[in-house]
Amino acid sequence: MTMSPIKEADPMHFLDLKDLSSLQIDELFKLTDQLSLQGGAKPLGGKTFVLFFPESSIRTRISFEKGIQDLGGQCLLFPPEALDKREQLSDVIQYIENWADGVIVRHPDLSTIQQLSLHTSIPIINAMTAENHPCEILADLYTISKMKENFTELVYTFVGHAGNISRSWMDMAKVMDLQFNHICTSGHELGEESRNYRFYTELEAVLMDSDVVLTDSLPEALRTKDYISNYQITLAKMKLTPKHSLLNPCPPFFRNEEVSEDAIDSEYFVGHAFKKNLIFVQQAILLYCLFHT
Repeated sequence: MTMSPIKEADPMHFLDLKDLSSLQIDELFKLTDQLSLQGGAKPLGGKTFVLFFPESSIRTRISFEKGIQDLGGQCLLFPPEALDKREQLSDVIQYIENWADGVIVRHPDLSTIQQLSLHTSIPIINAMTAENHPCEILADLYTISKMKENFTELVYTFVGHAGNISRSWMDMAKVMDLQFNHICTSGHELGEESRNYRFYTELEAVLMDSDVVLTDSLPEALRTKDYISNYQITLAKMKLTPKHSLLNPCPPFFRNEEVSEDAIDSEYFVGHAFKKNLIFVQQAILLYCLFHT
């Protein structure tokens, strides 16, 4: 398949799902469709990307590095701590842009990535922060859209603490006008309730209307017998959900903590191949930021 021609334009940054419109997400999904089918095109030929990734990153780093290489680009890797020095970030990024066509950053502090974006004309891509994880959630929704044609009409329920994954799902729900439920102990609310966000402390009744069940690994404070007995997603609890519902735990997940072994081994679990599209979504983000018109 031959991809549509791409024109150079002023690059954009990809920092937060709240910065996008539903139209832009639709355009990214269409570009991802092309990338998942095309073979041999090298639109990133001659382009170099600087990556700031910790050694512990597995899935996001593999998919970004391979995605860039598959499209003809090359990568230079640094630890994220390289950005935590006395030199001003405005100076760091203006030197980098002499030799790089884009920067992809996985750093706990979102403001660090935002500061880089304020002082450069090359795209800055947020690969994860403690505040949000936009690439991951965009890829998840894309894959759900391939599995469920009516994906915007489904009920999405996140079970777990207020963190970067739940926050990004809430942001996605607002942009795409999704129904998003959040279940956890009191004090973990993400914000005020709205058309797209509802918070609950009781699990079973909400599961009865949940088409997609989402989880994240638990912080230490919630790794207790009491929390796990009340909020762990088990096969028995998944059987309360509507027919053909999906269980999508965000990796790394821990069996018998936020999700039980029998739930992971069930037909509800979306499967490890669910993340296959992450590489194509991230490629789409890169191309969209470099060449959008």
